[in-house]
Amino acid sequence: MNKKVIQLYFVIYIYKMKHLSLLVYLLPFVLFSQTWQPTSITPNINGQRFDDVFFINDNTGWAANGYYAAVFKTTDGGDTWTEQASSSDLGGSYYFRNIEFINESIGFLGTLNGKFFSTNDGGTTWTEVTNISPNPQAICGLNAVGSSTIYGCGAYFTPAYIIKSTDSGLNWQYIDMSAYANALVEIKFINELIGYACGSNANGACVLKTTDGGSTWTELFNSNIPGEYVWKFQILENVPNVFFGAISSIAPNPGKLIKSVDSGTTWNSYDAPETDVQAVGFINENKGWMGGHTTGFYETVDGGQTWTNLNVGSNLNRIFIISPALAYASGTSIYKFTDASLNISEVESNSKTLDIHIKNNPVDTTLEFSIYFHNNDNLLIELYDSKGIYIKQLSREIITSTEIEKHYTFDVSSLSSGTYFINFHNNFQRQSLKFIKQ
Repeated sequence: MNKKVIQLYFVIYIYKMKHLSLLVYLLPFVLFSQTWQPTSITPNINGQRFDDVFFINDNTGWAANGYYAAVFKTTDGGDTWTEQASSSDLGGSYYFRNIEFINESIGFLGTLNGKFFSTNDGGTTWTEVTNISPNPQAICGLNAVGSSTIYGCGAYFTPAYIIKSTDSGLNWQYIDMSAYANALVEIKFINELIGYACGSNANGACVLKTTDGGSTWTELFNSNIPGEYVWKFQILENVPNVFFGAISSIAPNPGKLIKSVDSGTTWNSYDAPETDVQAVGFINENKGWMGGHTTGFYETVDGGQTWTNLNVGSNLNRIFIISPALAYASGTSIYKFTDASLNISEVESNSKTLDIHIKNNPVDTTLEFSIYFHNNDNLLIELYDSKGIYIKQLSREIITSTEIEKHYTFDVSSLSSGTYFINFHNNFQRQSLKFIKQ
């Protein structure tokens, strides 16, 4: 073969390689046009939410339906779901808050009703955990790490505490967190010793860190707006120094996305799509989603600086990232981020709110209202001024009766004339009502 022929083959090779590189670059965009879609699970039609979703691998996962207190399992990536347990199966009336598994057999189910359950057979049967002292009032966050360690935290109401087991749930430790927080909602660990707990303290929404398995904690972040919560927290997969958090706030303040790229040393904050934002999930430093009680998926591709409404989903609470090409989320349905067409129609959801009736507005010296409770509940009633600045907690109570109406009377004679917000935070929502003090 002469020299010119060799040179010609070389030129053809270089040409092909350049186009192959271009094809490799474009391939993800050609093949993977992922979108959020509802899975086949029966959605809640009145605005109630599936509070949590957890997957042990790409296909096997569980969902916890909050108000309707049912556990569902899928082994085919959400194509089909099987109901495994309901509130009545477990002998009570519960709100199922979260679900987490150590492996395909051992899992845990948290409620907001003073009960905590475990399974050793993949969710077929559940047993109440009774060897935690003191017994936690509620579990708002669960996180399994390693082969046998599980952490839990609670609750969005006082007191704040963490539970921990290092032997797959056989024995438990209760950690009083009142020195660091008033309420804890989320907990995430990167190994058995280093982890983060999120919620609220007297100063505002907070992120706490431990390096000794929960014995001691330091504060990494505080919003310095009392009444706010860090509701959900994400450590970016394969980039463990990148954190994202969703801050649930109070009207008229916006919710926030907080972001750190240096393991929590410094933080950036961006306005979120709604005030009571809760769910957050990113697939890289720039692309991710948020949503909350009044929104579905909002997407950002610039790290939270701007948001686009995808017009999919509603009442979001959890976004569970598996990989850049696969994720699940819980809201009024269970949603999947995939390039496959699931062909499931979205059911329109009407948000369910507390039945609250203010009897007098404007108010002179006494604020009076009534609330009708359809189910067992936990309730915080808090007072804020017109700028969303926290004034005080008016009430904290546990509702143990169903289908009852309760009447409330509060002395507001000491308030100056003006506009105020009364904020109601219960098991399935957070809402504010405005009143005028004369």
